[in-house]
Amino acid sequence: MTTELHGAWPFRGAAKTVLIAGIGAVLASVLDLPLPLLIGPLLICLVCALGGMHLTGLPRTAATLRTVLGVAVGASITPAVLQQASDYAASVVLVLVLTVLIAAAGVPWFRWHGFDRPTAFYAAMPGGLQDMLLFGIEAGGNPRALSLAHATRLAVVVATLPFLLTGPLGVALDQPPGAPATTFTFGQLGILLACALGGWWLGKRLGMPGATILGPLVLTAILSLAGVVDQRPPREAILAAQFVIGLSVGVHYVGITVRELRQIVSAALGYCLLSAALTAGVVQVVLAHGLAPLPDALLGFSPGGQAEMTVLAIVAGAELSYVVTLHLSRIVLVIVGAPVLHRWLHPERNN
Repeated sequence: MTTELHGAWPFRGAAKTVLIAGIGAVLASVLDLPLPLLIGPLLICLVCALGGMHLTGLPRTAATLRTVLGVAVGASITPAVLQQASDYAASVVLVLVLTVLIAAAGVPWFRWHGFDRPTAFYAAMPGGLQDMLLFGIEAGGNPRALSLAHATRLAVVVATLPFLLTGPLGVALDQPPGAPATTFTFGQLGILLACALGGWWLGKRLGMPGATILGPLVLTAILSLAGVVDQRPPREAILAAQFVIGLSVGVHYVGITVRELRQIVSAALGYCLLSAALTAGVVQVVLAHGLAPLPDALLGFSPGGQAEMTVLAIVAGAELSYVVTLHLSRIVLVIVGAPVLHRWLHPERNN
């Protein structure tokens, strides 16, 4: 196990990884790819990892920058947004139904590809990578298979959605993520920083799922409704979050073997196709009933990570509160329901 998984920061390895990710961002910009600061680092780190290069994750930096996204979402929650919250009820029901369908299809799919029962169960749950990894290990699952399965789900969603949005759908991912830092006063920056770090601390103390995002989101939303916060974090902070998120997804493949590619990643890719088909069906229902425009529906119902979908929603100009509400609903259902369902299905694991 590499040292970064224990929380250490090997500076040389981190510097090399950041340099490679930076090269990927430049190449993606030159090639005019959508979201070059996200897609470039993701693709180049993925390719280098598959090629056998050792790259180092940046877990502390990534966690810190996720708080920025929580603040960005919280700042978008205003009294006017709350008045629209009841309009999301039907979409929330549909995202919960979709989550159950994806899980129900995924478990037999992974079992058919040779996964043991706890590994197949938690690999099929479209929840947070870290949470599903923890629950799966506690249930006796294979941590490497779980990590690769969920990393593949995230990589596929994050790598394909920008091209789908900018290509067939014609959505320009050019909305400014925030104002430049130079336009903020020190007082404004201090309040936003307090929301980020204070919300993170509060989220951890309360045991919130995805505390790095949800804690700052809740605290900032409270201050936004009170009129204390009235803008997102600086553009530079959100762009940095894009960069580190892309890098973090790519480095999950460090040390992968040919057998893992053939058995685990190929099964995860098939699972992604199943999930995409089910998601497309539910999105059609959303559109048919006029519940949301297509970009919002795609970003809200796609089973990607909360941080990754938040970044895409910001630059696509989607309704942040809608997208985040759906992802929070999905994550809470999986985190609360998956362990209970697994214990009910397999009571022998508790003996």
